[in-house]
Amino acid sequence: MSLSDSQNSTPGSQKNLRAAKPILPGATIGIFGGGQLGRMTAMAARAMGYRITVLDPDPACPARFVVDGCIEAGWDDAREAANLARGCDVVTLEIEQIAAASMEAAASFAPVRPGGAMLAIIQDRIEQKDWLRRNGFPIGEYRAVRSLDELRNAISELGGKCFCKSATGGYDGRGQGKVGFSAGASLEDEVRGAWAALGEGPGVAEKAIELEREISVMVARAPNGEVKVFPTAWNHHEEQILAWSAMPAPVPAAMEAEARKIAEEIADTFQLEGVLAVEMFCTNDGRLLVNELAPRPHNSYHASERACVTSQFEQLVRAVCDLPLGEVEIVQPAAIANLLGEVWLNADGTAREPRFDAALAVPGVRLHLYEKHKPRKGRKMGHLSAVGKTAEQAVELVLRAKALL
Repeated sequence: MSLSDSQNSTPGSQKNLRAAKPILPGATIGIFGGGQLGRMTAMAARAMGYRITVLDPDPACPARFVVDGCIEAGWDDAREAANLARGCDVVTLEIEQIAAASMEAAASFAPVRPGGAMLAIIQDRIEQKDWLRRNGFPIGEYRAVRSLDELRNAISELGGKCFCKSATGGYDGRGQGKVGFSAGASLEDEVRGAWAALGEGPGVAEKAIELEREISVMVARAPNGEVKVFPTAWNHHEEQILAWSAMPAPVPAAMEAEARKIAEEIADTFQLEGVLAVEMFCTNDGRLLVNELAPRPHNSYHASERACVTSQFEQLVRAVCDLPLGEVEIVQPAAIANLLGEVWLNADGTAREPRFDAALAVPGVRLHLYEKHKPRKGRKMGHLSAVGKTAEQAVELVLRAKALL
């Protein structure tokens, strides 16, 4: 199989098994990115006995305080990417913005998992959508747009109500705009506003979909071909930023099986080495549509630390080191609620201290902070997690705790 081949394997199997030499504890793992995902991956790796070096442009990145070494460099610094890999036994990533030259430079000195060919497709939304469609995966209607006129035409062709996203970069609502949602605004003003949100550059216009809920599926695949697919996570966004997530998602068994099958087939078609989060829409008419892909740990699977036998972070370590993958069954339902910079700010923008003591008085709640020192609106500073008898109860508990902050 290749990145462009369609595949017809049976989900749940272990495919393309080969003799492989695992990278055992005591080795060094390199991570492109020292944000909160790199930090939590490093903490899981250290618990297993690995050493960690990260590369990040921020000298005070969250991972810096829990790793063995931190290289301060940009994502496009191929020389420092090579230096990272020289001192590591394997390299992985926690962010998609790594330049192709950096991926290639690192791969000259150590295995990079996932690889550059897969990343090149996923980090460009136009390429990603085209790849999904070409390989037969279910996606919503979209158009690639590279000019204001193309955006106007796309909005018309897609029925006038669309989400617009920049082709590269952009996350947590950045690089995104909406058209057709404001009752008082003119269509032309909304189109121009969306084009400005895209940075007046290439992007995709996606037809708005009537949703029942949003879910995601995390799949792990080791170089030896072993695959494990986590139960689905149930996600809720506010202002295009994940507000809370819970496991397991309250979806019918048939939809759960279909979602996990789609995610595994995508990972298998890519020949993934690492972990891949597949965001999906559950439509009001019972369909599943792939929204976006993330070849790294994902915000919606933070609850796996408390819900599952193996967390997404430990699973990434196991996958990139070609170790046997951990079991992913639900031990207990769990939920997380993101803590954005607003929690540390009063309405007038002045600083305040959150009442973490009050939040932690709620039974089953834990606090997870990322050691980011400058809170700002929309910035993910940490999260709360909670367990419950059901996913719905876990959500209720974590939101009750958040409200007490």
